Amino acid sequence: MSVDSGSTSMAARLGIKPGMVVQELGWDEDADEDLRDSVVELSGGEMVDEDSDEVADVVLLWWREEDGDLIDALVDSIASLAEDGVVWLLVPKSGRPGHVEPGDVTEAAPTAGLQQTSSISAAKDWSGIRLVTPKAARSRR
Repeated sequence: MSVDSGSTSMAARLGIKPGMVVQELGWDEDADEDLRDSVVELSGGEMVDEDSDEVADVVLLWWREEDGDLIDALVDSIASLAEDGVVWLLVPKSGRPGHVEPGDVTEAAPTAGLQQTSSISAAKDWSGIRLVTPKAARSRR
């Protein structure tokens, strides 16, 4: 399947580059297929799931308010993350079913050992929140 350059730029905005290993967590039928296709196209490989033994350069975590404990999900998301890897927390935009309040992310991220760096409009119905492990924590790993 060929993705047009407009769709590929969706993945580029997430920092996806050819050859990167991208792990996808929390997929459900409401996930944005154009964004998923663009990630596969740009990275050059299928996304891996939570059962993979590969070290991920990027984790895409689809998350909705009713999905459970965000802290637990974030801790799980960094289990196979590369030392300099990035977690993109993908949440429904405001007004969409399953919307996650920004304060929930602000509280959960540091508890899970992550630091929020930026937010983008990742897809039509999804916002992306970029999370990284703080440099001090990386040096202790």
